[in-house]
Amino acid sequence: MDPIRILIADDHRLFRDGLFALFDSLPDFSIIGQAATGAEAVALAETLQPDVVLMDIQMAGLNGIEATRRITRASPHIGVVMVTMFEDDESVFAAMRAGARGYILKGADQEEMLRAIRAVARGEALFGPAIAARLMNFFAAPRRAIPANVFPELTEREREILHLIAQGYNNGRIASELVLSLKTVRNHVSNILNKLQVADRAEAIVRAREAGFGDPSTGAL
Repeated sequence: MDPIRILIADDHRLFRDGLFALFDSLPDFSIIGQAATGAEAVALAETLQPDVVLMDIQMAGLNGIEATRRITRASPHIGVVMVTMFEDDESVFAAMRAGARGYILKGADQEEMLRAIRAVARGEALFGPAIAARLMNFFAAPRRAIPANVFPELTEREREILHLIAQGYNNGRIASELVLSLKTVRNHVSNILNKLQVADRAEAIVRAREAGFGDPSTGAL
């Protein structure tokens, strides 16, 4: 059987070298490339077409979430496993929305990492025990539903942006989260303020939260 072809994307040389040493000793794995930035990861993934990309989240320039989004859109057959120190809900769900099929913490043991890579290479999804427990807790938590007729004057996209505004996201963060240009987000925010007939963003947040928007447990609207 052909070895699993892996691309490592991480801005720490020592970490990349450690992974290379690990996989180089295993016959069913082959490191075909290394990237120190998200942009390099996207370019190498397109050129090399690995089976699996091991992706860090926090890298200079293009971050790992956006790099994952671009890779999975261009090459859906490539499996991305996030290998990171971040285990907060925002990072986990952003990675999932971007198309990652695995999420492993950098403190994971060798067997856990190898198991995730093999599963993702087979087209499956696998998350480390700590992340799996977090996902279970999130989906088991009671949720407060927001009626569909709240702010019916807003479009679906405007409701989605209002939800993020109510969570305290600024325009730049909203643009990154929804993969929109900053200009597009500004236009949407302006439309929201006009439709809600509020004077500014702060007043929009108050009205949105009173209506139930902005609660992380409700998810995107």
